[in-house]
Amino acid sequence: MFYRTYFPRDLHADFDRLQRELAQSLEWAPSIRGLVRGGFPAMNVGTTPQSVELDLFAPGIDPTKIEVNLEKGVLTVAGERPSILPKPDAGTTVHLDQRFTGRFRRVVTLPDDVDPNAVEARYRDGVLHVSIQRRAPATPRRITIQ
Repeated sequence: MFYRTYFPRDLHADFDRLQRELAQSLEWAPSIRGLVRGGFPAMNVGTTPQSVELDLFAPGIDPTKIEVNLEKGVLTVAGERPSILPKPDAGTTVHLDQRFTGRFRRVVTLPDDVDPNAVEARYRDGVLHVSIQRRAPATPRRITIQ
């Protein structure tokens, strides 16, 4: 069983823990679709025959502070998550802070058949859902000669 104290008492154990955490953070798993380990917010991307669907898990963020842009087939989601920690002073000590704070930016390259005029974004219960409709495929047709 792995036991971890939030109030460090052993300097060697702290260095061991930091080394493990650094090694875990540097373990990138590249794939053809991008990096599996990413930043904040965590993101799910999927496709259907009619649309591309993205879910970004960003609880605690004011939706008016999130920017969603689509330009030349690239979707960009950017924003900022403020810190909720008390201001540091002589009587305050933070023992653990695992919540991401600060500016973030996620970029997704979209397929060529998405319609930039048919994008819908909703934020509910800490999840930003972006749906981008695909264009109807071109159907072959006979051209009459005049």
